[in-house]
Amino acid sequence: MSNKDHWEKIYSTKEIDGVSWYQETPTTSLNIIDSLKLNLNTSIIDIGAGKSFLADNLLDLGYNDITILDISRNALNEVTRRVGKKNHKIKCIESNVIDLSSGQKYDVWHDRAVFHFITNNQEREKYLDLLNSSLNKDGCLIIGTFSEDGPLKCSGLEVQRYSVKDLRELLKPNFKFIDGFKEIHDTPFNTSQSFTFCTFKKIK
Repeated sequence: MSNKDHWEKIYSTKEIDGVSWYQETPTTSLNIIDSLKLNLNTSIIDIGAGKSFLADNLLDLGYNDITILDISRNALNEVTRRVGKKNHKIKCIESNVIDLSSGQKYDVWHDRAVFHFITNNQEREKYLDLLNSSLNKDGCLIIGTFSEDGPLKCSGLEVQRYSVKDLRELLKPNFKFIDGFKEIHDTPFNTSQSFTFCTFKKIK
């Protein structure tokens, strides 16, 4: 099964709250975005948006330049349907993140739980190259991954776990560390997952 087929199957067969990463309100991401004191015209891309409610909340807050990227057309359709008349303020990109080729520049790159699925060194380098070329100088990176004591797998796929220190070391050539912390995510299945969240500013 291809990577796309894998995710299309998940998003077409599971209820919206039938996946471990479901959040009725993405509080952590919203709090980080609020802490950055951004202009409402800030261009924000949500990597691996899935059926997340981040875009809905950003629209409600008045942000008007939002892009959601996901490999699953089913997931993107759900978000645009859900936000209704505001969907003209959202740009959708149906793609694996490492195949992103829009050439668009963004002020904020948000990735909650995509980067940890990239376990191949070559694909990881491609992701980082795309991040560097797609994020404006002085732009912000918000990244959330499974922490060093988090799950070893998710949705049947192997993951790469990261501590705050790991992400700082990985990104330090081009990014200034702003903040980082661990957080426990309570899944809809009454289990817990340990996440690492970090915020960086692009300096090169």
